[in-house]
Amino acid sequence: MRTAKYMNRETVIKKAMQVLIKELGPVEAIRFITIPKSKRIESVKRHREWQKKLSKDIFFDEVFADRST
Repeated sequence: MRTAKYMNRETVIKKAMQVLIKELGPVEAIRFITIPKSKRIESVKRHREWQKKLSKDIFFDEVFADRST
């Protein structure tokens, strides 16, 4: 089994930037890099939001539907 060799961090960043600039152009590459990450919603809050949108009757019909027919 072969072991994987990883490039060092600086090399990866340099090559990635070269590809981005080549494919997107300098303005769009910088624009891509500076796109802010969307914040993740805490899991309990996300689950409660999902529950608010949920129709209990439709959900139960889908989950407990008789699929033997």
